[in-house]
Amino acid sequence: MTTAVLFISFAVFMLLSVPIGIALGLATLVTIVYSGAVPLEFLGQGMITSVDSFPLMAVPFFILAGEIMSKGGVSDRLFNVANKIVGNRTGGFAIATIVTCMFFAAVSGSAPATVAAIGGIMIPAMVRMGYDKRFATATVAAAGALGVIIPPSIPMVIYGVVGTGANIGDVFIAGIIPGILVAFGLMVYAYLYSRKKGYSGSGEPFSFKELGKAVWDAKWALMVPFIILGGIYGGIFTPTEASVVAVVFGLFAGIFLYKELKIKNLPKVFGDAALTTSTVLIIVGTATAFGRLLTVEQIPNQVAEAILSISENRIVIILLITLLLLLVGCFMDTLAAIIILTPILLPIAVNLGYDPVHFGIIMIVNLAIGFITPPLGVNLFVASGISGLSIEAIARAVLPYFVAMLITLLVIVFIPQISMIFIQ
Repeated sequence: MTTAVLFISFAVFMLLSVPIGIALGLATLVTIVYSGAVPLEFLGQGMITSVDSFPLMAVPFFILAGEIMSKGGVSDRLFNVANKIVGNRTGGFAIATIVTCMFFAAVSGSAPATVAAIGGIMIPAMVRMGYDKRFATATVAAAGALGVIIPPSIPMVIYGVVGTGANIGDVFIAGIIPGILVAFGLMVYAYLYSRKKGYSGSGEPFSFKELGKAVWDAKWALMVPFIILGGIYGGIFTPTEASVVAVVFGLFAGIFLYKELKIKNLPKVFGDAALTTSTVLIIVGTATAFGRLLTVEQIPNQVAEAILSISENRIVIILLITLLLLLVGCFMDTLAAIIILTPILLPIAVNLGYDPVHFGIIMIVNLAIGFITPPLGVNLFVASGISGLSIEAIARAVLPYFVAMLITLLVIVFIPQISMIFIQ
């Protein structure tokens, strides 16, 4: 009965449009009062201890780095590089948009931030080039999900600090090839749709000279992922220290090199980053308390036994886990889902022979798809705010991209070498 109270109260709060971080906390509080199994202090202690973590400090700094990059002239330069590479091909602008999202994902760590930074530039530009507005908006919304698949990724940091035993640096490295693969799947559909609709490229011949100029102009932005990942994997600094390096480098590049980030705008940049950070940490705190209450009630063991009772076949079980994560991604915030479900699903995956790092990538790609699936679909809401289209119209237009991501996900699930190739 206690379990029913926990989940029903959470569902009720969600239906009342209570923000998910608050809904998780209130559901936990209601259940504590109902059951009396743990003291009221359980909620407060869970929230405080969950965010009192050195690795978790990477989250606010990566958020701040993303804000600095988006305001410091990075987006335009990254698009210019992508456009010089693929802009002359059929569907070149759409493919360049996906490549730009991939580049920006390597400096932001956030899917909505990627949509906001790239969508504001590319959706109007694609419409001016003759692209259908729904297709343009769907392209940015889907490609924005790369923000949490390609490192550095905030969900990867959260996965690494919830007791998985997986090194955050290894999870970062493991996300590189899957992220590129997902981007390639999106590009394939963008090309096929563009060819069907007759969306031609820029018509300009490919030029190494022009590409070289674009790369040189964007060199400081392109250096960021190499500094972060190279520093982590080279043992120079930890992921948390890397996030601070990203902030300092972003400030230096934006203010002194690109000169597009003004000192007078810094308070707004810091304020926006603080607002996003507070939202994330509230979700982390309440989701951790919610997850610990699940453990007290022995729910992880019950769920594991229920999944294993359906079948003993390894393929069937991992497909059931994948389906569960896809469904959860439609209704729950990615960070909350990772914190709550990892202790439940990881032991099952390990028993099936999955490495914790590989399973982390499976979880994150699964939940990344949730950014484009209603009713939560955060990327859909951000893209809708930019384009002015309804959520329903964007959701229909994004469906083929959903299928492309799903196919790529299955490849990642069943070919672990894609994730583990660079892991020693």
